[in-house]
Amino acid sequence: MQNPKINTRCVQAGYTPGNGEPRQIPIIQSTTFKYATSSSMGALFDLEASGYFYTRLQNPTNDSVAAKIAALEGGTAAMLTSSGQAATFYAVFNICSCGDHVVASSQIYGGSYNLFAVTMKRMGISFTFVSPDCSDEELEAAFQPNTKAVFGETISNPSLTVLDIERFAKAAHDHGVPLIVDNTFATPINCRPFEWGADIITHSTTKYMDGHGAAVGGCIVDSGKFDWTKYPDKFPGLCTPDESYHGVTYTERFGLEGAFITKATVQLMRDLGSIQAPQNAFILNLGLESLHVRVKRHCENALAVAEFLESDPHITWVNYCSLPGNPYYERAQKYLPNGSCGVVSFGVKGGRATAEAFMARLKLGAIETHVADARTCILHPASSTHRQMNEEELIAAGVPSDLIRLSVGLEDAEDIIADLKQALEG
Repeated sequence: MQNPKINTRCVQAGYTPGNGEPRQIPIIQSTTFKYATSSSMGALFDLEASGYFYTRLQNPTNDSVAAKIAALEGGTAAMLTSSGQAATFYAVFNICSCGDHVVASSQIYGGSYNLFAVTMKRMGISFTFVSPDCSDEELEAAFQPNTKAVFGETISNPSLTVLDIERFAKAAHDHGVPLIVDNTFATPINCRPFEWGADIITHSTTKYMDGHGAAVGGCIVDSGKFDWTKYPDKFPGLCTPDESYHGVTYTERFGLEGAFITKATVQLMRDLGSIQAPQNAFILNLGLESLHVRVKRHCENALAVAEFLESDPHITWVNYCSLPGNPYYERAQKYLPNGSCGVVSFGVKGGRATAEAFMARLKLGAIETHVADARTCILHPASSTHRQMNEEELIAAGVPSDLIRLSVGLEDAEDIIADLKQALEG
């Protein structure tokens, strides 16, 4: 079938069995692969032939699932990683090295912020954080001669701001660098950032793509559209010979469609080894097959919950970008017209102590570090995922200390609201 709809891709893309072959993607739970001659294996090590020789680099199960995610996002190549954090690190580190610089949205997942501001800073890579609502002048001023990328989240976790993808993509391209977008919360069901100018997409597949809290994982997808060869001095790792692979130049050997992911696989995965287990990839694929059905229900439930919270006297504020009157409502209608995500943030009157008491009274919603699950869960980021930030950093990240993040699950919306109501009244 030519150009199937995204719902069909969720179910069918990435793997087509032949006559008498398994209907479900097989789990190739093997670390190594046998070859008849050393020369045939040598061709794989020289990147002159395609195939598998060690699961730390590639595995058939993983590749099938990565191909499905690439099809969902409209990309040309993808790779699975052991976690979303690994995907974020690989996506940036694949084109940055000591002495380089990245412009990033200030309102991103706390783990990503810490990765950039602390760990990668120790590696000699600097980051300038800008508000997703900064002026054009402020955004322009953030770029430096050594800037190699721009990073943001479609819907930020947990502040739920919506990135103006087109504007950030234009700024990135005006400076000859790619825009990397974490699309975890929106998923390709509700937003496909490549269609708005993004160049690289990352996911924590642990979230909606898996959807059942069963398997940690991540993914990187390349649009295949950014022309690295126009800026060979900025991206020598892609445009000049790699002596660790007998002088192969990735853009010449694999083209724009495959250079970025190939380099990330044969260099970063080879040396750092954050591979997703084939068993986890199999579980991820089961989640992907129902992604289009589940995301719609998450959004319906979240909107109903947001409307309830907005009318409850115990609540001081509600943030959900699909709610009319939200500061990001108009932007969400542009980028996310079919719904945003299942996550709602809000504040409870009485501050942190009251919030903790409210959360402890919940019967259906569970206190978890997780999010984007089939089951409703709740979190106070300032005392958990973002606890490494001070008050000033929390405000800059859009995560005030009274913020509660509610990940609305697939239960009946009336039951979720009833649970919230009894906890608030208590």
